[in-house]
Amino acid sequence: MDPFLALDVAQSEFDRRLSTVTDAQWETPTPCEGWTVRDLVIHVISGNKMTVRILGGGSKEEAMADLEGSPALRAERDLYAAFVASADEQAKAFREPSALDRTVHHPAMDMSGAQQLGFRTGDLALHAWDLARAIGGDEQLDEDLVQHVWDGLQPMAPFIGEIGVFGTGPSGGVGEDAPLQQRLLDLSGRRP
Repeated sequence: MDPFLALDVAQSEFDRRLSTVTDAQWETPTPCEGWTVRDLVIHVISGNKMTVRILGGGSKEEAMADLEGSPALRAERDLYAAFVASADEQAKAFREPSALDRTVHHPAMDMSGAQQLGFRTGDLALHAWDLARAIGGDEQLDEDLVQHVWDGLQPMAPFIGEIGVFGTGPSGGVGEDAPLQQRLLDLSGRRP
């Protein structure tokens, strides 16, 4: 799958679930320990904003501040509109000439814009599932997107649980014959 198409599909998957969140669901817990639906959505928007900043030359410190979520974002009443705007900005930033070749200063480490694109695509896809699970929505992700994210994460299987952002990593209880989405969710520390 083309990496730009994968990002578009991942953003669409998240958007599709977010557009159905009701007022009563914002404080609902998600599969992400300690996060409500509101926290999850703020995390995704913050990640989009951080990406735009680091693709534009922002520092690691600025990126970390973006990830914490600004007070204005935490007070935002229309998180759906904020997501759409931030996703559009992120998509444009990735498509700028040489964006994928740039070195960006992510809080975890310096990396290429191409690697950041993979991270954001995976983050959006996996959090689309988290959001669906939290609100009782459609949990089935686009099959090509699942394959794309799997291809990026699977090589990290031996140490993914040590990174600190994927829970404990794979459980060891999901066989190679399980559907790929189930294997991806398990690899990323989710236990559906």
